Amino acid sequence: MSDTDLPKKAAALDAADPLAKRRELFALDDGVVYLDGNSLGALPRHVPGRMADVITREWGELRIRSWGESGWWTAPERIGERVAPLVGAAPGQVVVGDSTSVNVFKALVGAVRLADDDSRDEIVVDATTFPTDGYIAESAARMTGRRLVPVAPADVPAAVGPRTAAALVNHVDYRTGRLHDLPGITAAVHAAGALAVWDLCHSAGALPVGLDEHGVDLAIGCTYKYLNGGPGSPAYLYVAERHQPRFDSPLPGWTSHADPFAMTPGYTPADGAVRGRVGTPDILSMLSLEAALDVWDGVSVEDVRAKSLALTDFFLECVRAYVPDGRLTCLTPEAHGERGSQVALACADAPAIMEELISRGVVGDLRRPDVLRFGFTPLYVGFADTERAARTLAEVCSGRQS
Repeated sequence: MSDTDLPKKAAALDAADPLAKRRELFALDDGVVYLDGNSLGALPRHVPGRMADVITREWGELRIRSWGESGWWTAPERIGERVAPLVGAAPGQVVVGDSTSVNVFKALVGAVRLADDDSRDEIVVDATTFPTDGYIAESAARMTGRRLVPVAPADVPAAVGPRTAAALVNHVDYRTGRLHDLPGITAAVHAAGALAVWDLCHSAGALPVGLDEHGVDLAIGCTYKYLNGGPGSPAYLYVAERHQPRFDSPLPGWTSHADPFAMTPGYTPADGAVRGRVGTPDILSMLSLEAALDVWDGVSVEDVRAKSLALTDFFLECVRAYVPDGRLTCLTPEAHGERGSQVALACADAPAIMEELISRGVVGDLRRPDVLRFGFTPLYVGFADTERAARTLAEVCSGRQS
């Protein structure tokens, strides 16, 4: 296909896109192509109105009564039920609250305690993980008297064994966009008698996860990327139903107590996913997330995945057509089964290129020293956006090369 045919192809793909109308639900700047939803999702248009009501009426007028009358107290579980279908979980297994980092700590220490075997003295961790996961895994290993074993995700099946208590793996690599084999790795971890803990930050809302289907033990993830919950919106914790009676959180808080308002000195954990709660929830961020999740009503995650793959395929096609050969190196796998919803391209002058792209209205993301990241959020990114981004990237690359 010639360069001049690509804009026509983009228009045809947009016309046939069943998710195209979803774009209208988001507050997006005219003339800007936003490809950084893998860092911070766009604002759904109705969220400011909802938050104005929360602040002026629920907080301003009802005040303390809103814990009951406005449903503040039950928000962590109620919103967890909204997240659950997006990660393939049946009801009663997801609770929303705290940050991803805090939930990683709860999940990993909880997994070691569930293993309940002193001979299992190792925690396997994804060596390519987002730094915080690694920091927390190291701390969890010290706290539980385990040894940390960092390995590449593909090597986890060979690394786990009779000494493994738990394995912590990222579903999608945050730098390259590589999708790791959740079903296969989980099965290998279970075959070794250990528990599988997954970080879903870069997959939830972009592709089917299938936590229940694949027997995942515990999982965590953020809500401000593909779920569009807003900056710093609360994360979530998944504890498989079969583990809930024995889940022993390292952060037992008053809101996870079986009778929180009894204020007794001894701790008795609540039943179910409520055990994942800690302290008083951040209600403003929590309710902003709840409103943002409305954009998912009537949306199939399978349709989102189909569009994600089509968008990233088309972007790579346009980059190959527009950008001079050898100028960029693609770090993201071509195979659909190995790709998340972002494309990572490497070049020595990546910082300068991203700065110029943003000045031209194409907003991507930089990972130092040399990685350009472009996140494709299927609910609001279109094919014309994708073609324009690749064309602008080519212009910037060519201009800097001359």
